[in-house]
Amino acid sequence: MLPDLSVIRGKYLQDVLEQPQRLLDTLECLRESPALEHVAARLMRGEFHRIVLTGMGSSFHALHPCTLQLVEHGFTALMVESSELVHYKARLLDKETLVVVVSQSGQSAEVIRLLEVNRRRSTLVAVTNSSESPLAQNADAAIITAAGEEFSVSCKTYVTALLALQWLADLLCGCDLKESQHRLQHAAVATASYLAHWEAHVESGSEMLRDVRHLFLVGRGVSLAAASTGALIIKEADHVPAEGMSSAAFRHGPLEMLGDDIFVLVFAGDTRTAQFNRRLLAEVREQKARAQVVAEDSDFPAFRMPLAPPSVRPILEILPVQMITLALAALARREPGVFQLARKITTTE
Repeated sequence: MLPDLSVIRGKYLQDVLEQPQRLLDTLECLRESPALEHVAARLMRGEFHRIVLTGMGSSFHALHPCTLQLVEHGFTALMVESSELVHYKARLLDKETLVVVVSQSGQSAEVIRLLEVNRRRSTLVAVTNSSESPLAQNADAAIITAAGEEFSVSCKTYVTALLALQWLADLLCGCDLKESQHRLQHAAVATASYLAHWEAHVESGSEMLRDVRHLFLVGRGVSLAAASTGALIIKEADHVPAEGMSSAAFRHGPLEMLGDDIFVLVFAGDTRTAQFNRRLLAEVREQKARAQVVAEDSDFPAFRMPLAPPSVRPILEILPVQMITLALAALARREPGVFQLARKITTTE
C-alpha cells in the first residue's frame, strides 16, 4: 500500500524542491573580492601555518570535502567543532592560523563565543547565509550564500554552503575559478534532474523503510559529509534514530546490531575506497539487514546519483537522504521538519 504523500507537502518539502534554484542563485553570488584575494595571497605566501575549519551541526559536516581538498593541496587543515574550539582548543587561534567559519545564521551561540574568544587573533573567513549577521560583519572576508529563508531542517542552506565551500577551496588552492564556476553549474542541473522524480523516490523509499527501527549512514572521504548530515536531518525531520559514521568505523561495534529492522545506507564514494564500501554493503546484506548503495550505478532509482563532476558529488549525495526523511514522515503520517523542542537557530550553549 502506497503512503499518503499529502501529509508531507509542507514547508520542508518546499525548501527541498527549491534547492536547484538556490544553488544557481548562490553560484551567481560567488565572486572574488579584495578581501578574499588578500587572504588567498597571504596563504600562498606561507603566512598561515594551519587552516582550522569550524562550524556546528550540518555546517560542520559540510566542511569535510573542503578540508580534504586543502590537505591534498599540501596545507595543514583540520576540522574542529566551534564549541570544542572555543572551550578546549583556543590555543589554535593565533596569527598563524586561518579560520574558516561556516554558520547558516551567522549568529548561533557558538559563533558569537568564537568571535569573542578570537578577538581578531586569527584571520576569519565566513561562509554564511546572512550578510547582516555578527559573523559576516566581523569576519575578515565573507562568502554569502543565497539559500533564502529556511523553514527548519537544513537543506537549502546545506547544499549552498557545500557549493560555496567548494568554490572557496578552489580559490585558496589557486585553481582556475572560471573552470570552477563551470563545473559547479552541474550541481543545479543534476539536482533538478533528481528532484523531478521526488514522488516516485519517496514512494519506493517508504516501501523499503517500512518497520525500520534504526538507520546507519556510512561512507568515506567526502561522503562523510552526507553520512553525518544525513543522520542529523533524519533525527530532526522524523524523530527516528540514525547514526552517521565512516564505513570503517561501522565494523567496530555497530556491525553487531544488524537485523531485519536495521537499514544501512552505504555511500559508494570515489574510486579510492569504493571497493571497501561495496564490500561492506555485500556483507550487511548477507546478514539479512536492509541496505542500499548511493552511487551512479545503484539499482534502486531513489539512490541513483546523476552523472556529474566529482566536486559536485557531496551535494548530490544528500538528496537520497532527503527522500528518506520524506518517506519516513509519510510512513509515520506526520509532517516532516516540524520542530517540537529545537529551534532553527541555537542561541544557548
